[in-house]
Amino acid sequence: MQKKEFSVTPWDVKGEVDYERLVKEFGISKIDGKLLNRIKKHTKELHPMLRRGIFFAHRDLNWILDEYEKGNKFFLYTGCGPSGPIHLGHLGTWLFTKWLQDVFDVELWFQFTDDEKFLFKEKSFDEIEKWTHENILDVVALGFKPEKTHFLIDTKHAGLMYPIAIQFAKKINFSTIRAVFGLENDANIGQIFYTSMQAVPAVVPSVLKKKNIPCLIPLAIDQDPHFRIARDVYPKLGYYKPAIIHSLFMPSMSGPKGKMSSSEEHTAILTTDKEKEVENKIKRYAFSGGRDTIEEHRKLGGNPDVDVSFQYLRFLFEPSDEKLEKIEKDYRSGKMLTSELKKITIEKINAFLKEHQKKREKARKEIEKFIYKNSS
Repeated sequence: MQKKEFSVTPWDVKGEVDYERLVKEFGISKIDGKLLNRIKKHTKELHPMLRRGIFFAHRDLNWILDEYEKGNKFFLYTGCGPSGPIHLGHLGTWLFTKWLQDVFDVELWFQFTDDEKFLFKEKSFDEIEKWTHENILDVVALGFKPEKTHFLIDTKHAGLMYPIAIQFAKKINFSTIRAVFGLENDANIGQIFYTSMQAVPAVVPSVLKKKNIPCLIPLAIDQDPHFRIARDVYPKLGYYKPAIIHSLFMPSMSGPKGKMSSSEEHTAILTTDKEKEVENKIKRYAFSGGRDTIEEHRKLGGNPDVDVSFQYLRFLFEPSDEKLEKIEKDYRSGKMLTSELKKITIEKINAFLKEHQKKREKARKEIEKFIYKNSS
């Protein structure tokens, strides 16, 4: 989808994102209080990312709950495009996915789209393979249950995935791909085909078990167009349409309405960043909602709605609503300065990364537990 002010595709997000417009143009539904209450009946507590509207929209979430309540348990599917280091923006979707795995006690199929990144990025396949391995470490470090988690690497699991992908490919024409993604005649033919591969994990368990199993896909909203195309095909092939739950983008440090990207390392915090790097990035680059002078800030207060440090707390790093509310109130009133808000955010991120990096090292010995073994 392309507009003058901003553009959102699975490969590129530019400008200040208008989520209300995306909801209308993608044809998705907002998550309302009624739906949140329905989820809460099963989960007891709502995840902070649901309570705070970070996971904010969906496709067929009521249907997936209908099926679950009938005893037809769903599985989860999400993924990673391995072309560079993992940043904090990636982690939100995956940590939420882990919560779903835990509270609903369900399987997760996790796709590493090495083929996609080779086709869309100016990188060698060797580079993509290196990043696939590095990204896997970050995912394992998050604590998914190995007995219920299956990693699919597109090129490694082609024997399983390709026969399914060509069934999707046969029912998707180039004019649809061009209209949705804006691909031109100079697009390589792998790019045109790729959506068929991203459609596959949503039916792999159904294929393997020879019965229809519902699927729920947590994703950032930029990935929705693949499924907007593929969802018309699933019933034609005899499968359920997957349900989807969409999140906002964690903002880059340059402003509250963009998207964090590892291709702009000074505006992204990487999972491998050291404490000093995190501190320097937040202090130097994190967009502030504060005033120009301390005197003015004390008098007029700051704006947490646009302050990136506050948004990082809201997204991931302050699970307590009460503590977050106090920080917001103090910042708005001018009682808390931008420097103090940044200090809190730096400490929270560094505490998380310290533990994550330890788990990431341990993950080097655990990778094989997660990679799906029985592909043909």
